[in-house]
Amino acid sequence: MEMKANRRDFIKGATVAAGFLPSFSILGDDKNKLPEDKRPIGPDDATINVAMIGWGAEGRVLSASLARIPGVRVRAVCDIWRFQCQQARAFFRGYGMDVKTYEDYRDMLDKEDKNIDAVIIATPDWMHCEHTCYCLRKGKHVYCEKEMSNKLEEAAEMCRVQQETGMLLQIGHQRRSNPRYRHCFEHIVPNMLGRVTTAYAQWNRTLAPFFSVKRPPKQEILTKYGYTNAEQYLNWRWFHKYGGGSMVDLGSHQIDLFFWAWGVPPSSVTAIGGLDAFTPRRQTYDRVYCIYEFTMPDGTKNEAVYQVISSNARGGFYEQFMGTNAALTIAEISARGNTVQRELRKGGFSDAEWQTFIDKGWILPTEGDKIKKEVTKDIAVDTRISAQATGNPLAVEMNKPAHMPHLENFLAACRHGEKLNCPAELAYESAVAVLAANTAADTRKTHYFKPEDFKVPPRKA
Repeated sequence: MEMKANRRDFIKGATVAAGFLPSFSILGDDKNKLPEDKRPIGPDDATINVAMIGWGAEGRVLSASLARIPGVRVRAVCDIWRFQCQQARAFFRGYGMDVKTYEDYRDMLDKEDKNIDAVIIATPDWMHCEHTCYCLRKGKHVYCEKEMSNKLEEAAEMCRVQQETGMLLQIGHQRRSNPRYRHCFEHIVPNMLGRVTTAYAQWNRTLAPFFSVKRPPKQEILTKYGYTNAEQYLNWRWFHKYGGGSMVDLGSHQIDLFFWAWGVPPSSVTAIGGLDAFTPRRQTYDRVYCIYEFTMPDGTKNEAVYQVISSNARGGFYEQFMGTNAALTIAEISARGNTVQRELRKGGFSDAEWQTFIDKGWILPTEGDKIKKEVTKDIAVDTRISAQATGNPLAVEMNKPAHMPHLENFLAACRHGEKLNCPAELAYESAVAVLAANTAADTRKTHYFKPEDFKVPPRKA
């Protein structure tokens, strides 16, 4: 497929338009930001030529969305495991794309440089910084899966290189682009819940012991790329060198929502962690329980409780935000709640007031119970309680694969400067909080944050 003569020019130029140089500078230097009316705009139907680094489980998920997005052509895929490259070629051939495959990402970017506008990175966390920084310096826009890195300094370096190059860097916290989540944080949380005092999120799942295959990559390949053996390569999340366990793998998605809800970073985190589901060879926690405290601008304190376990899937995964007037339950899949439940108490929303939210199209109608008095023979105290109302379903549904809106947002930024929903400096804040939970669990001590912890530090001399 021929590239239009001016396509790469305006895609390169769109760099400045998508929050990269961001609306606020994490490094204290916003002097290169172009005025809004000077930002180049490209056509919506411009073809974006994409390369992928990493085609494991997450790479497959992202590919399933990429292949369905108009105007995207995957040109090349890099993976150190030949089997994954073969799988990628077969997959994209089914969508009419003849991709080239490579073992080494540098070889791919050198040979395909003129054919690539953007790179999707879905490699193990420990390689995110190396891969991202190399691509940015080669003049490629980057979509990198979360967590930015299992080391905070490497996450900071990704932010610094993005600012230095001016290329786009979207981090894969895909809920930031999910229309259902965006609807909730635009309308439900600020207008319907009252003062949000408490948040709760969980991700419960059951995992088998270590993953293995009959024909893993050859040991010389694994050694070349820094892996001790096939077991650690295939199960990298459970080893300190490569990943951060369940908290970093899953918690990073949900902890990020606490920032979104309250608009401030946490002031402390207390955590405990354990090893339940797998063999003793594994190093990182497969279960973590933690409490984040958020100090609001007016001095009030709110708490967020988080749980991730790997030994039982009861309850699945979801998030809740509980306020004085209502509670929101939300999840990436429709089957787990996605409702707003009114707090039926004196002084709360009246039926007429609640109806206005339905009329605005924020929630769907349903009938709730009225306040009633609990009667019991065994308790001496006559307690007036708020009966639980039937939750009103959210009026916005998610009818795409979970990652697709986030990829679409990234591609729109590449084309014509749409603002990125999760730029690097935003994801860095989440990385600080998530990695600190593992530290708190290791030390069995509360970790206290300072405001400057959430700012990207300058590079050490």
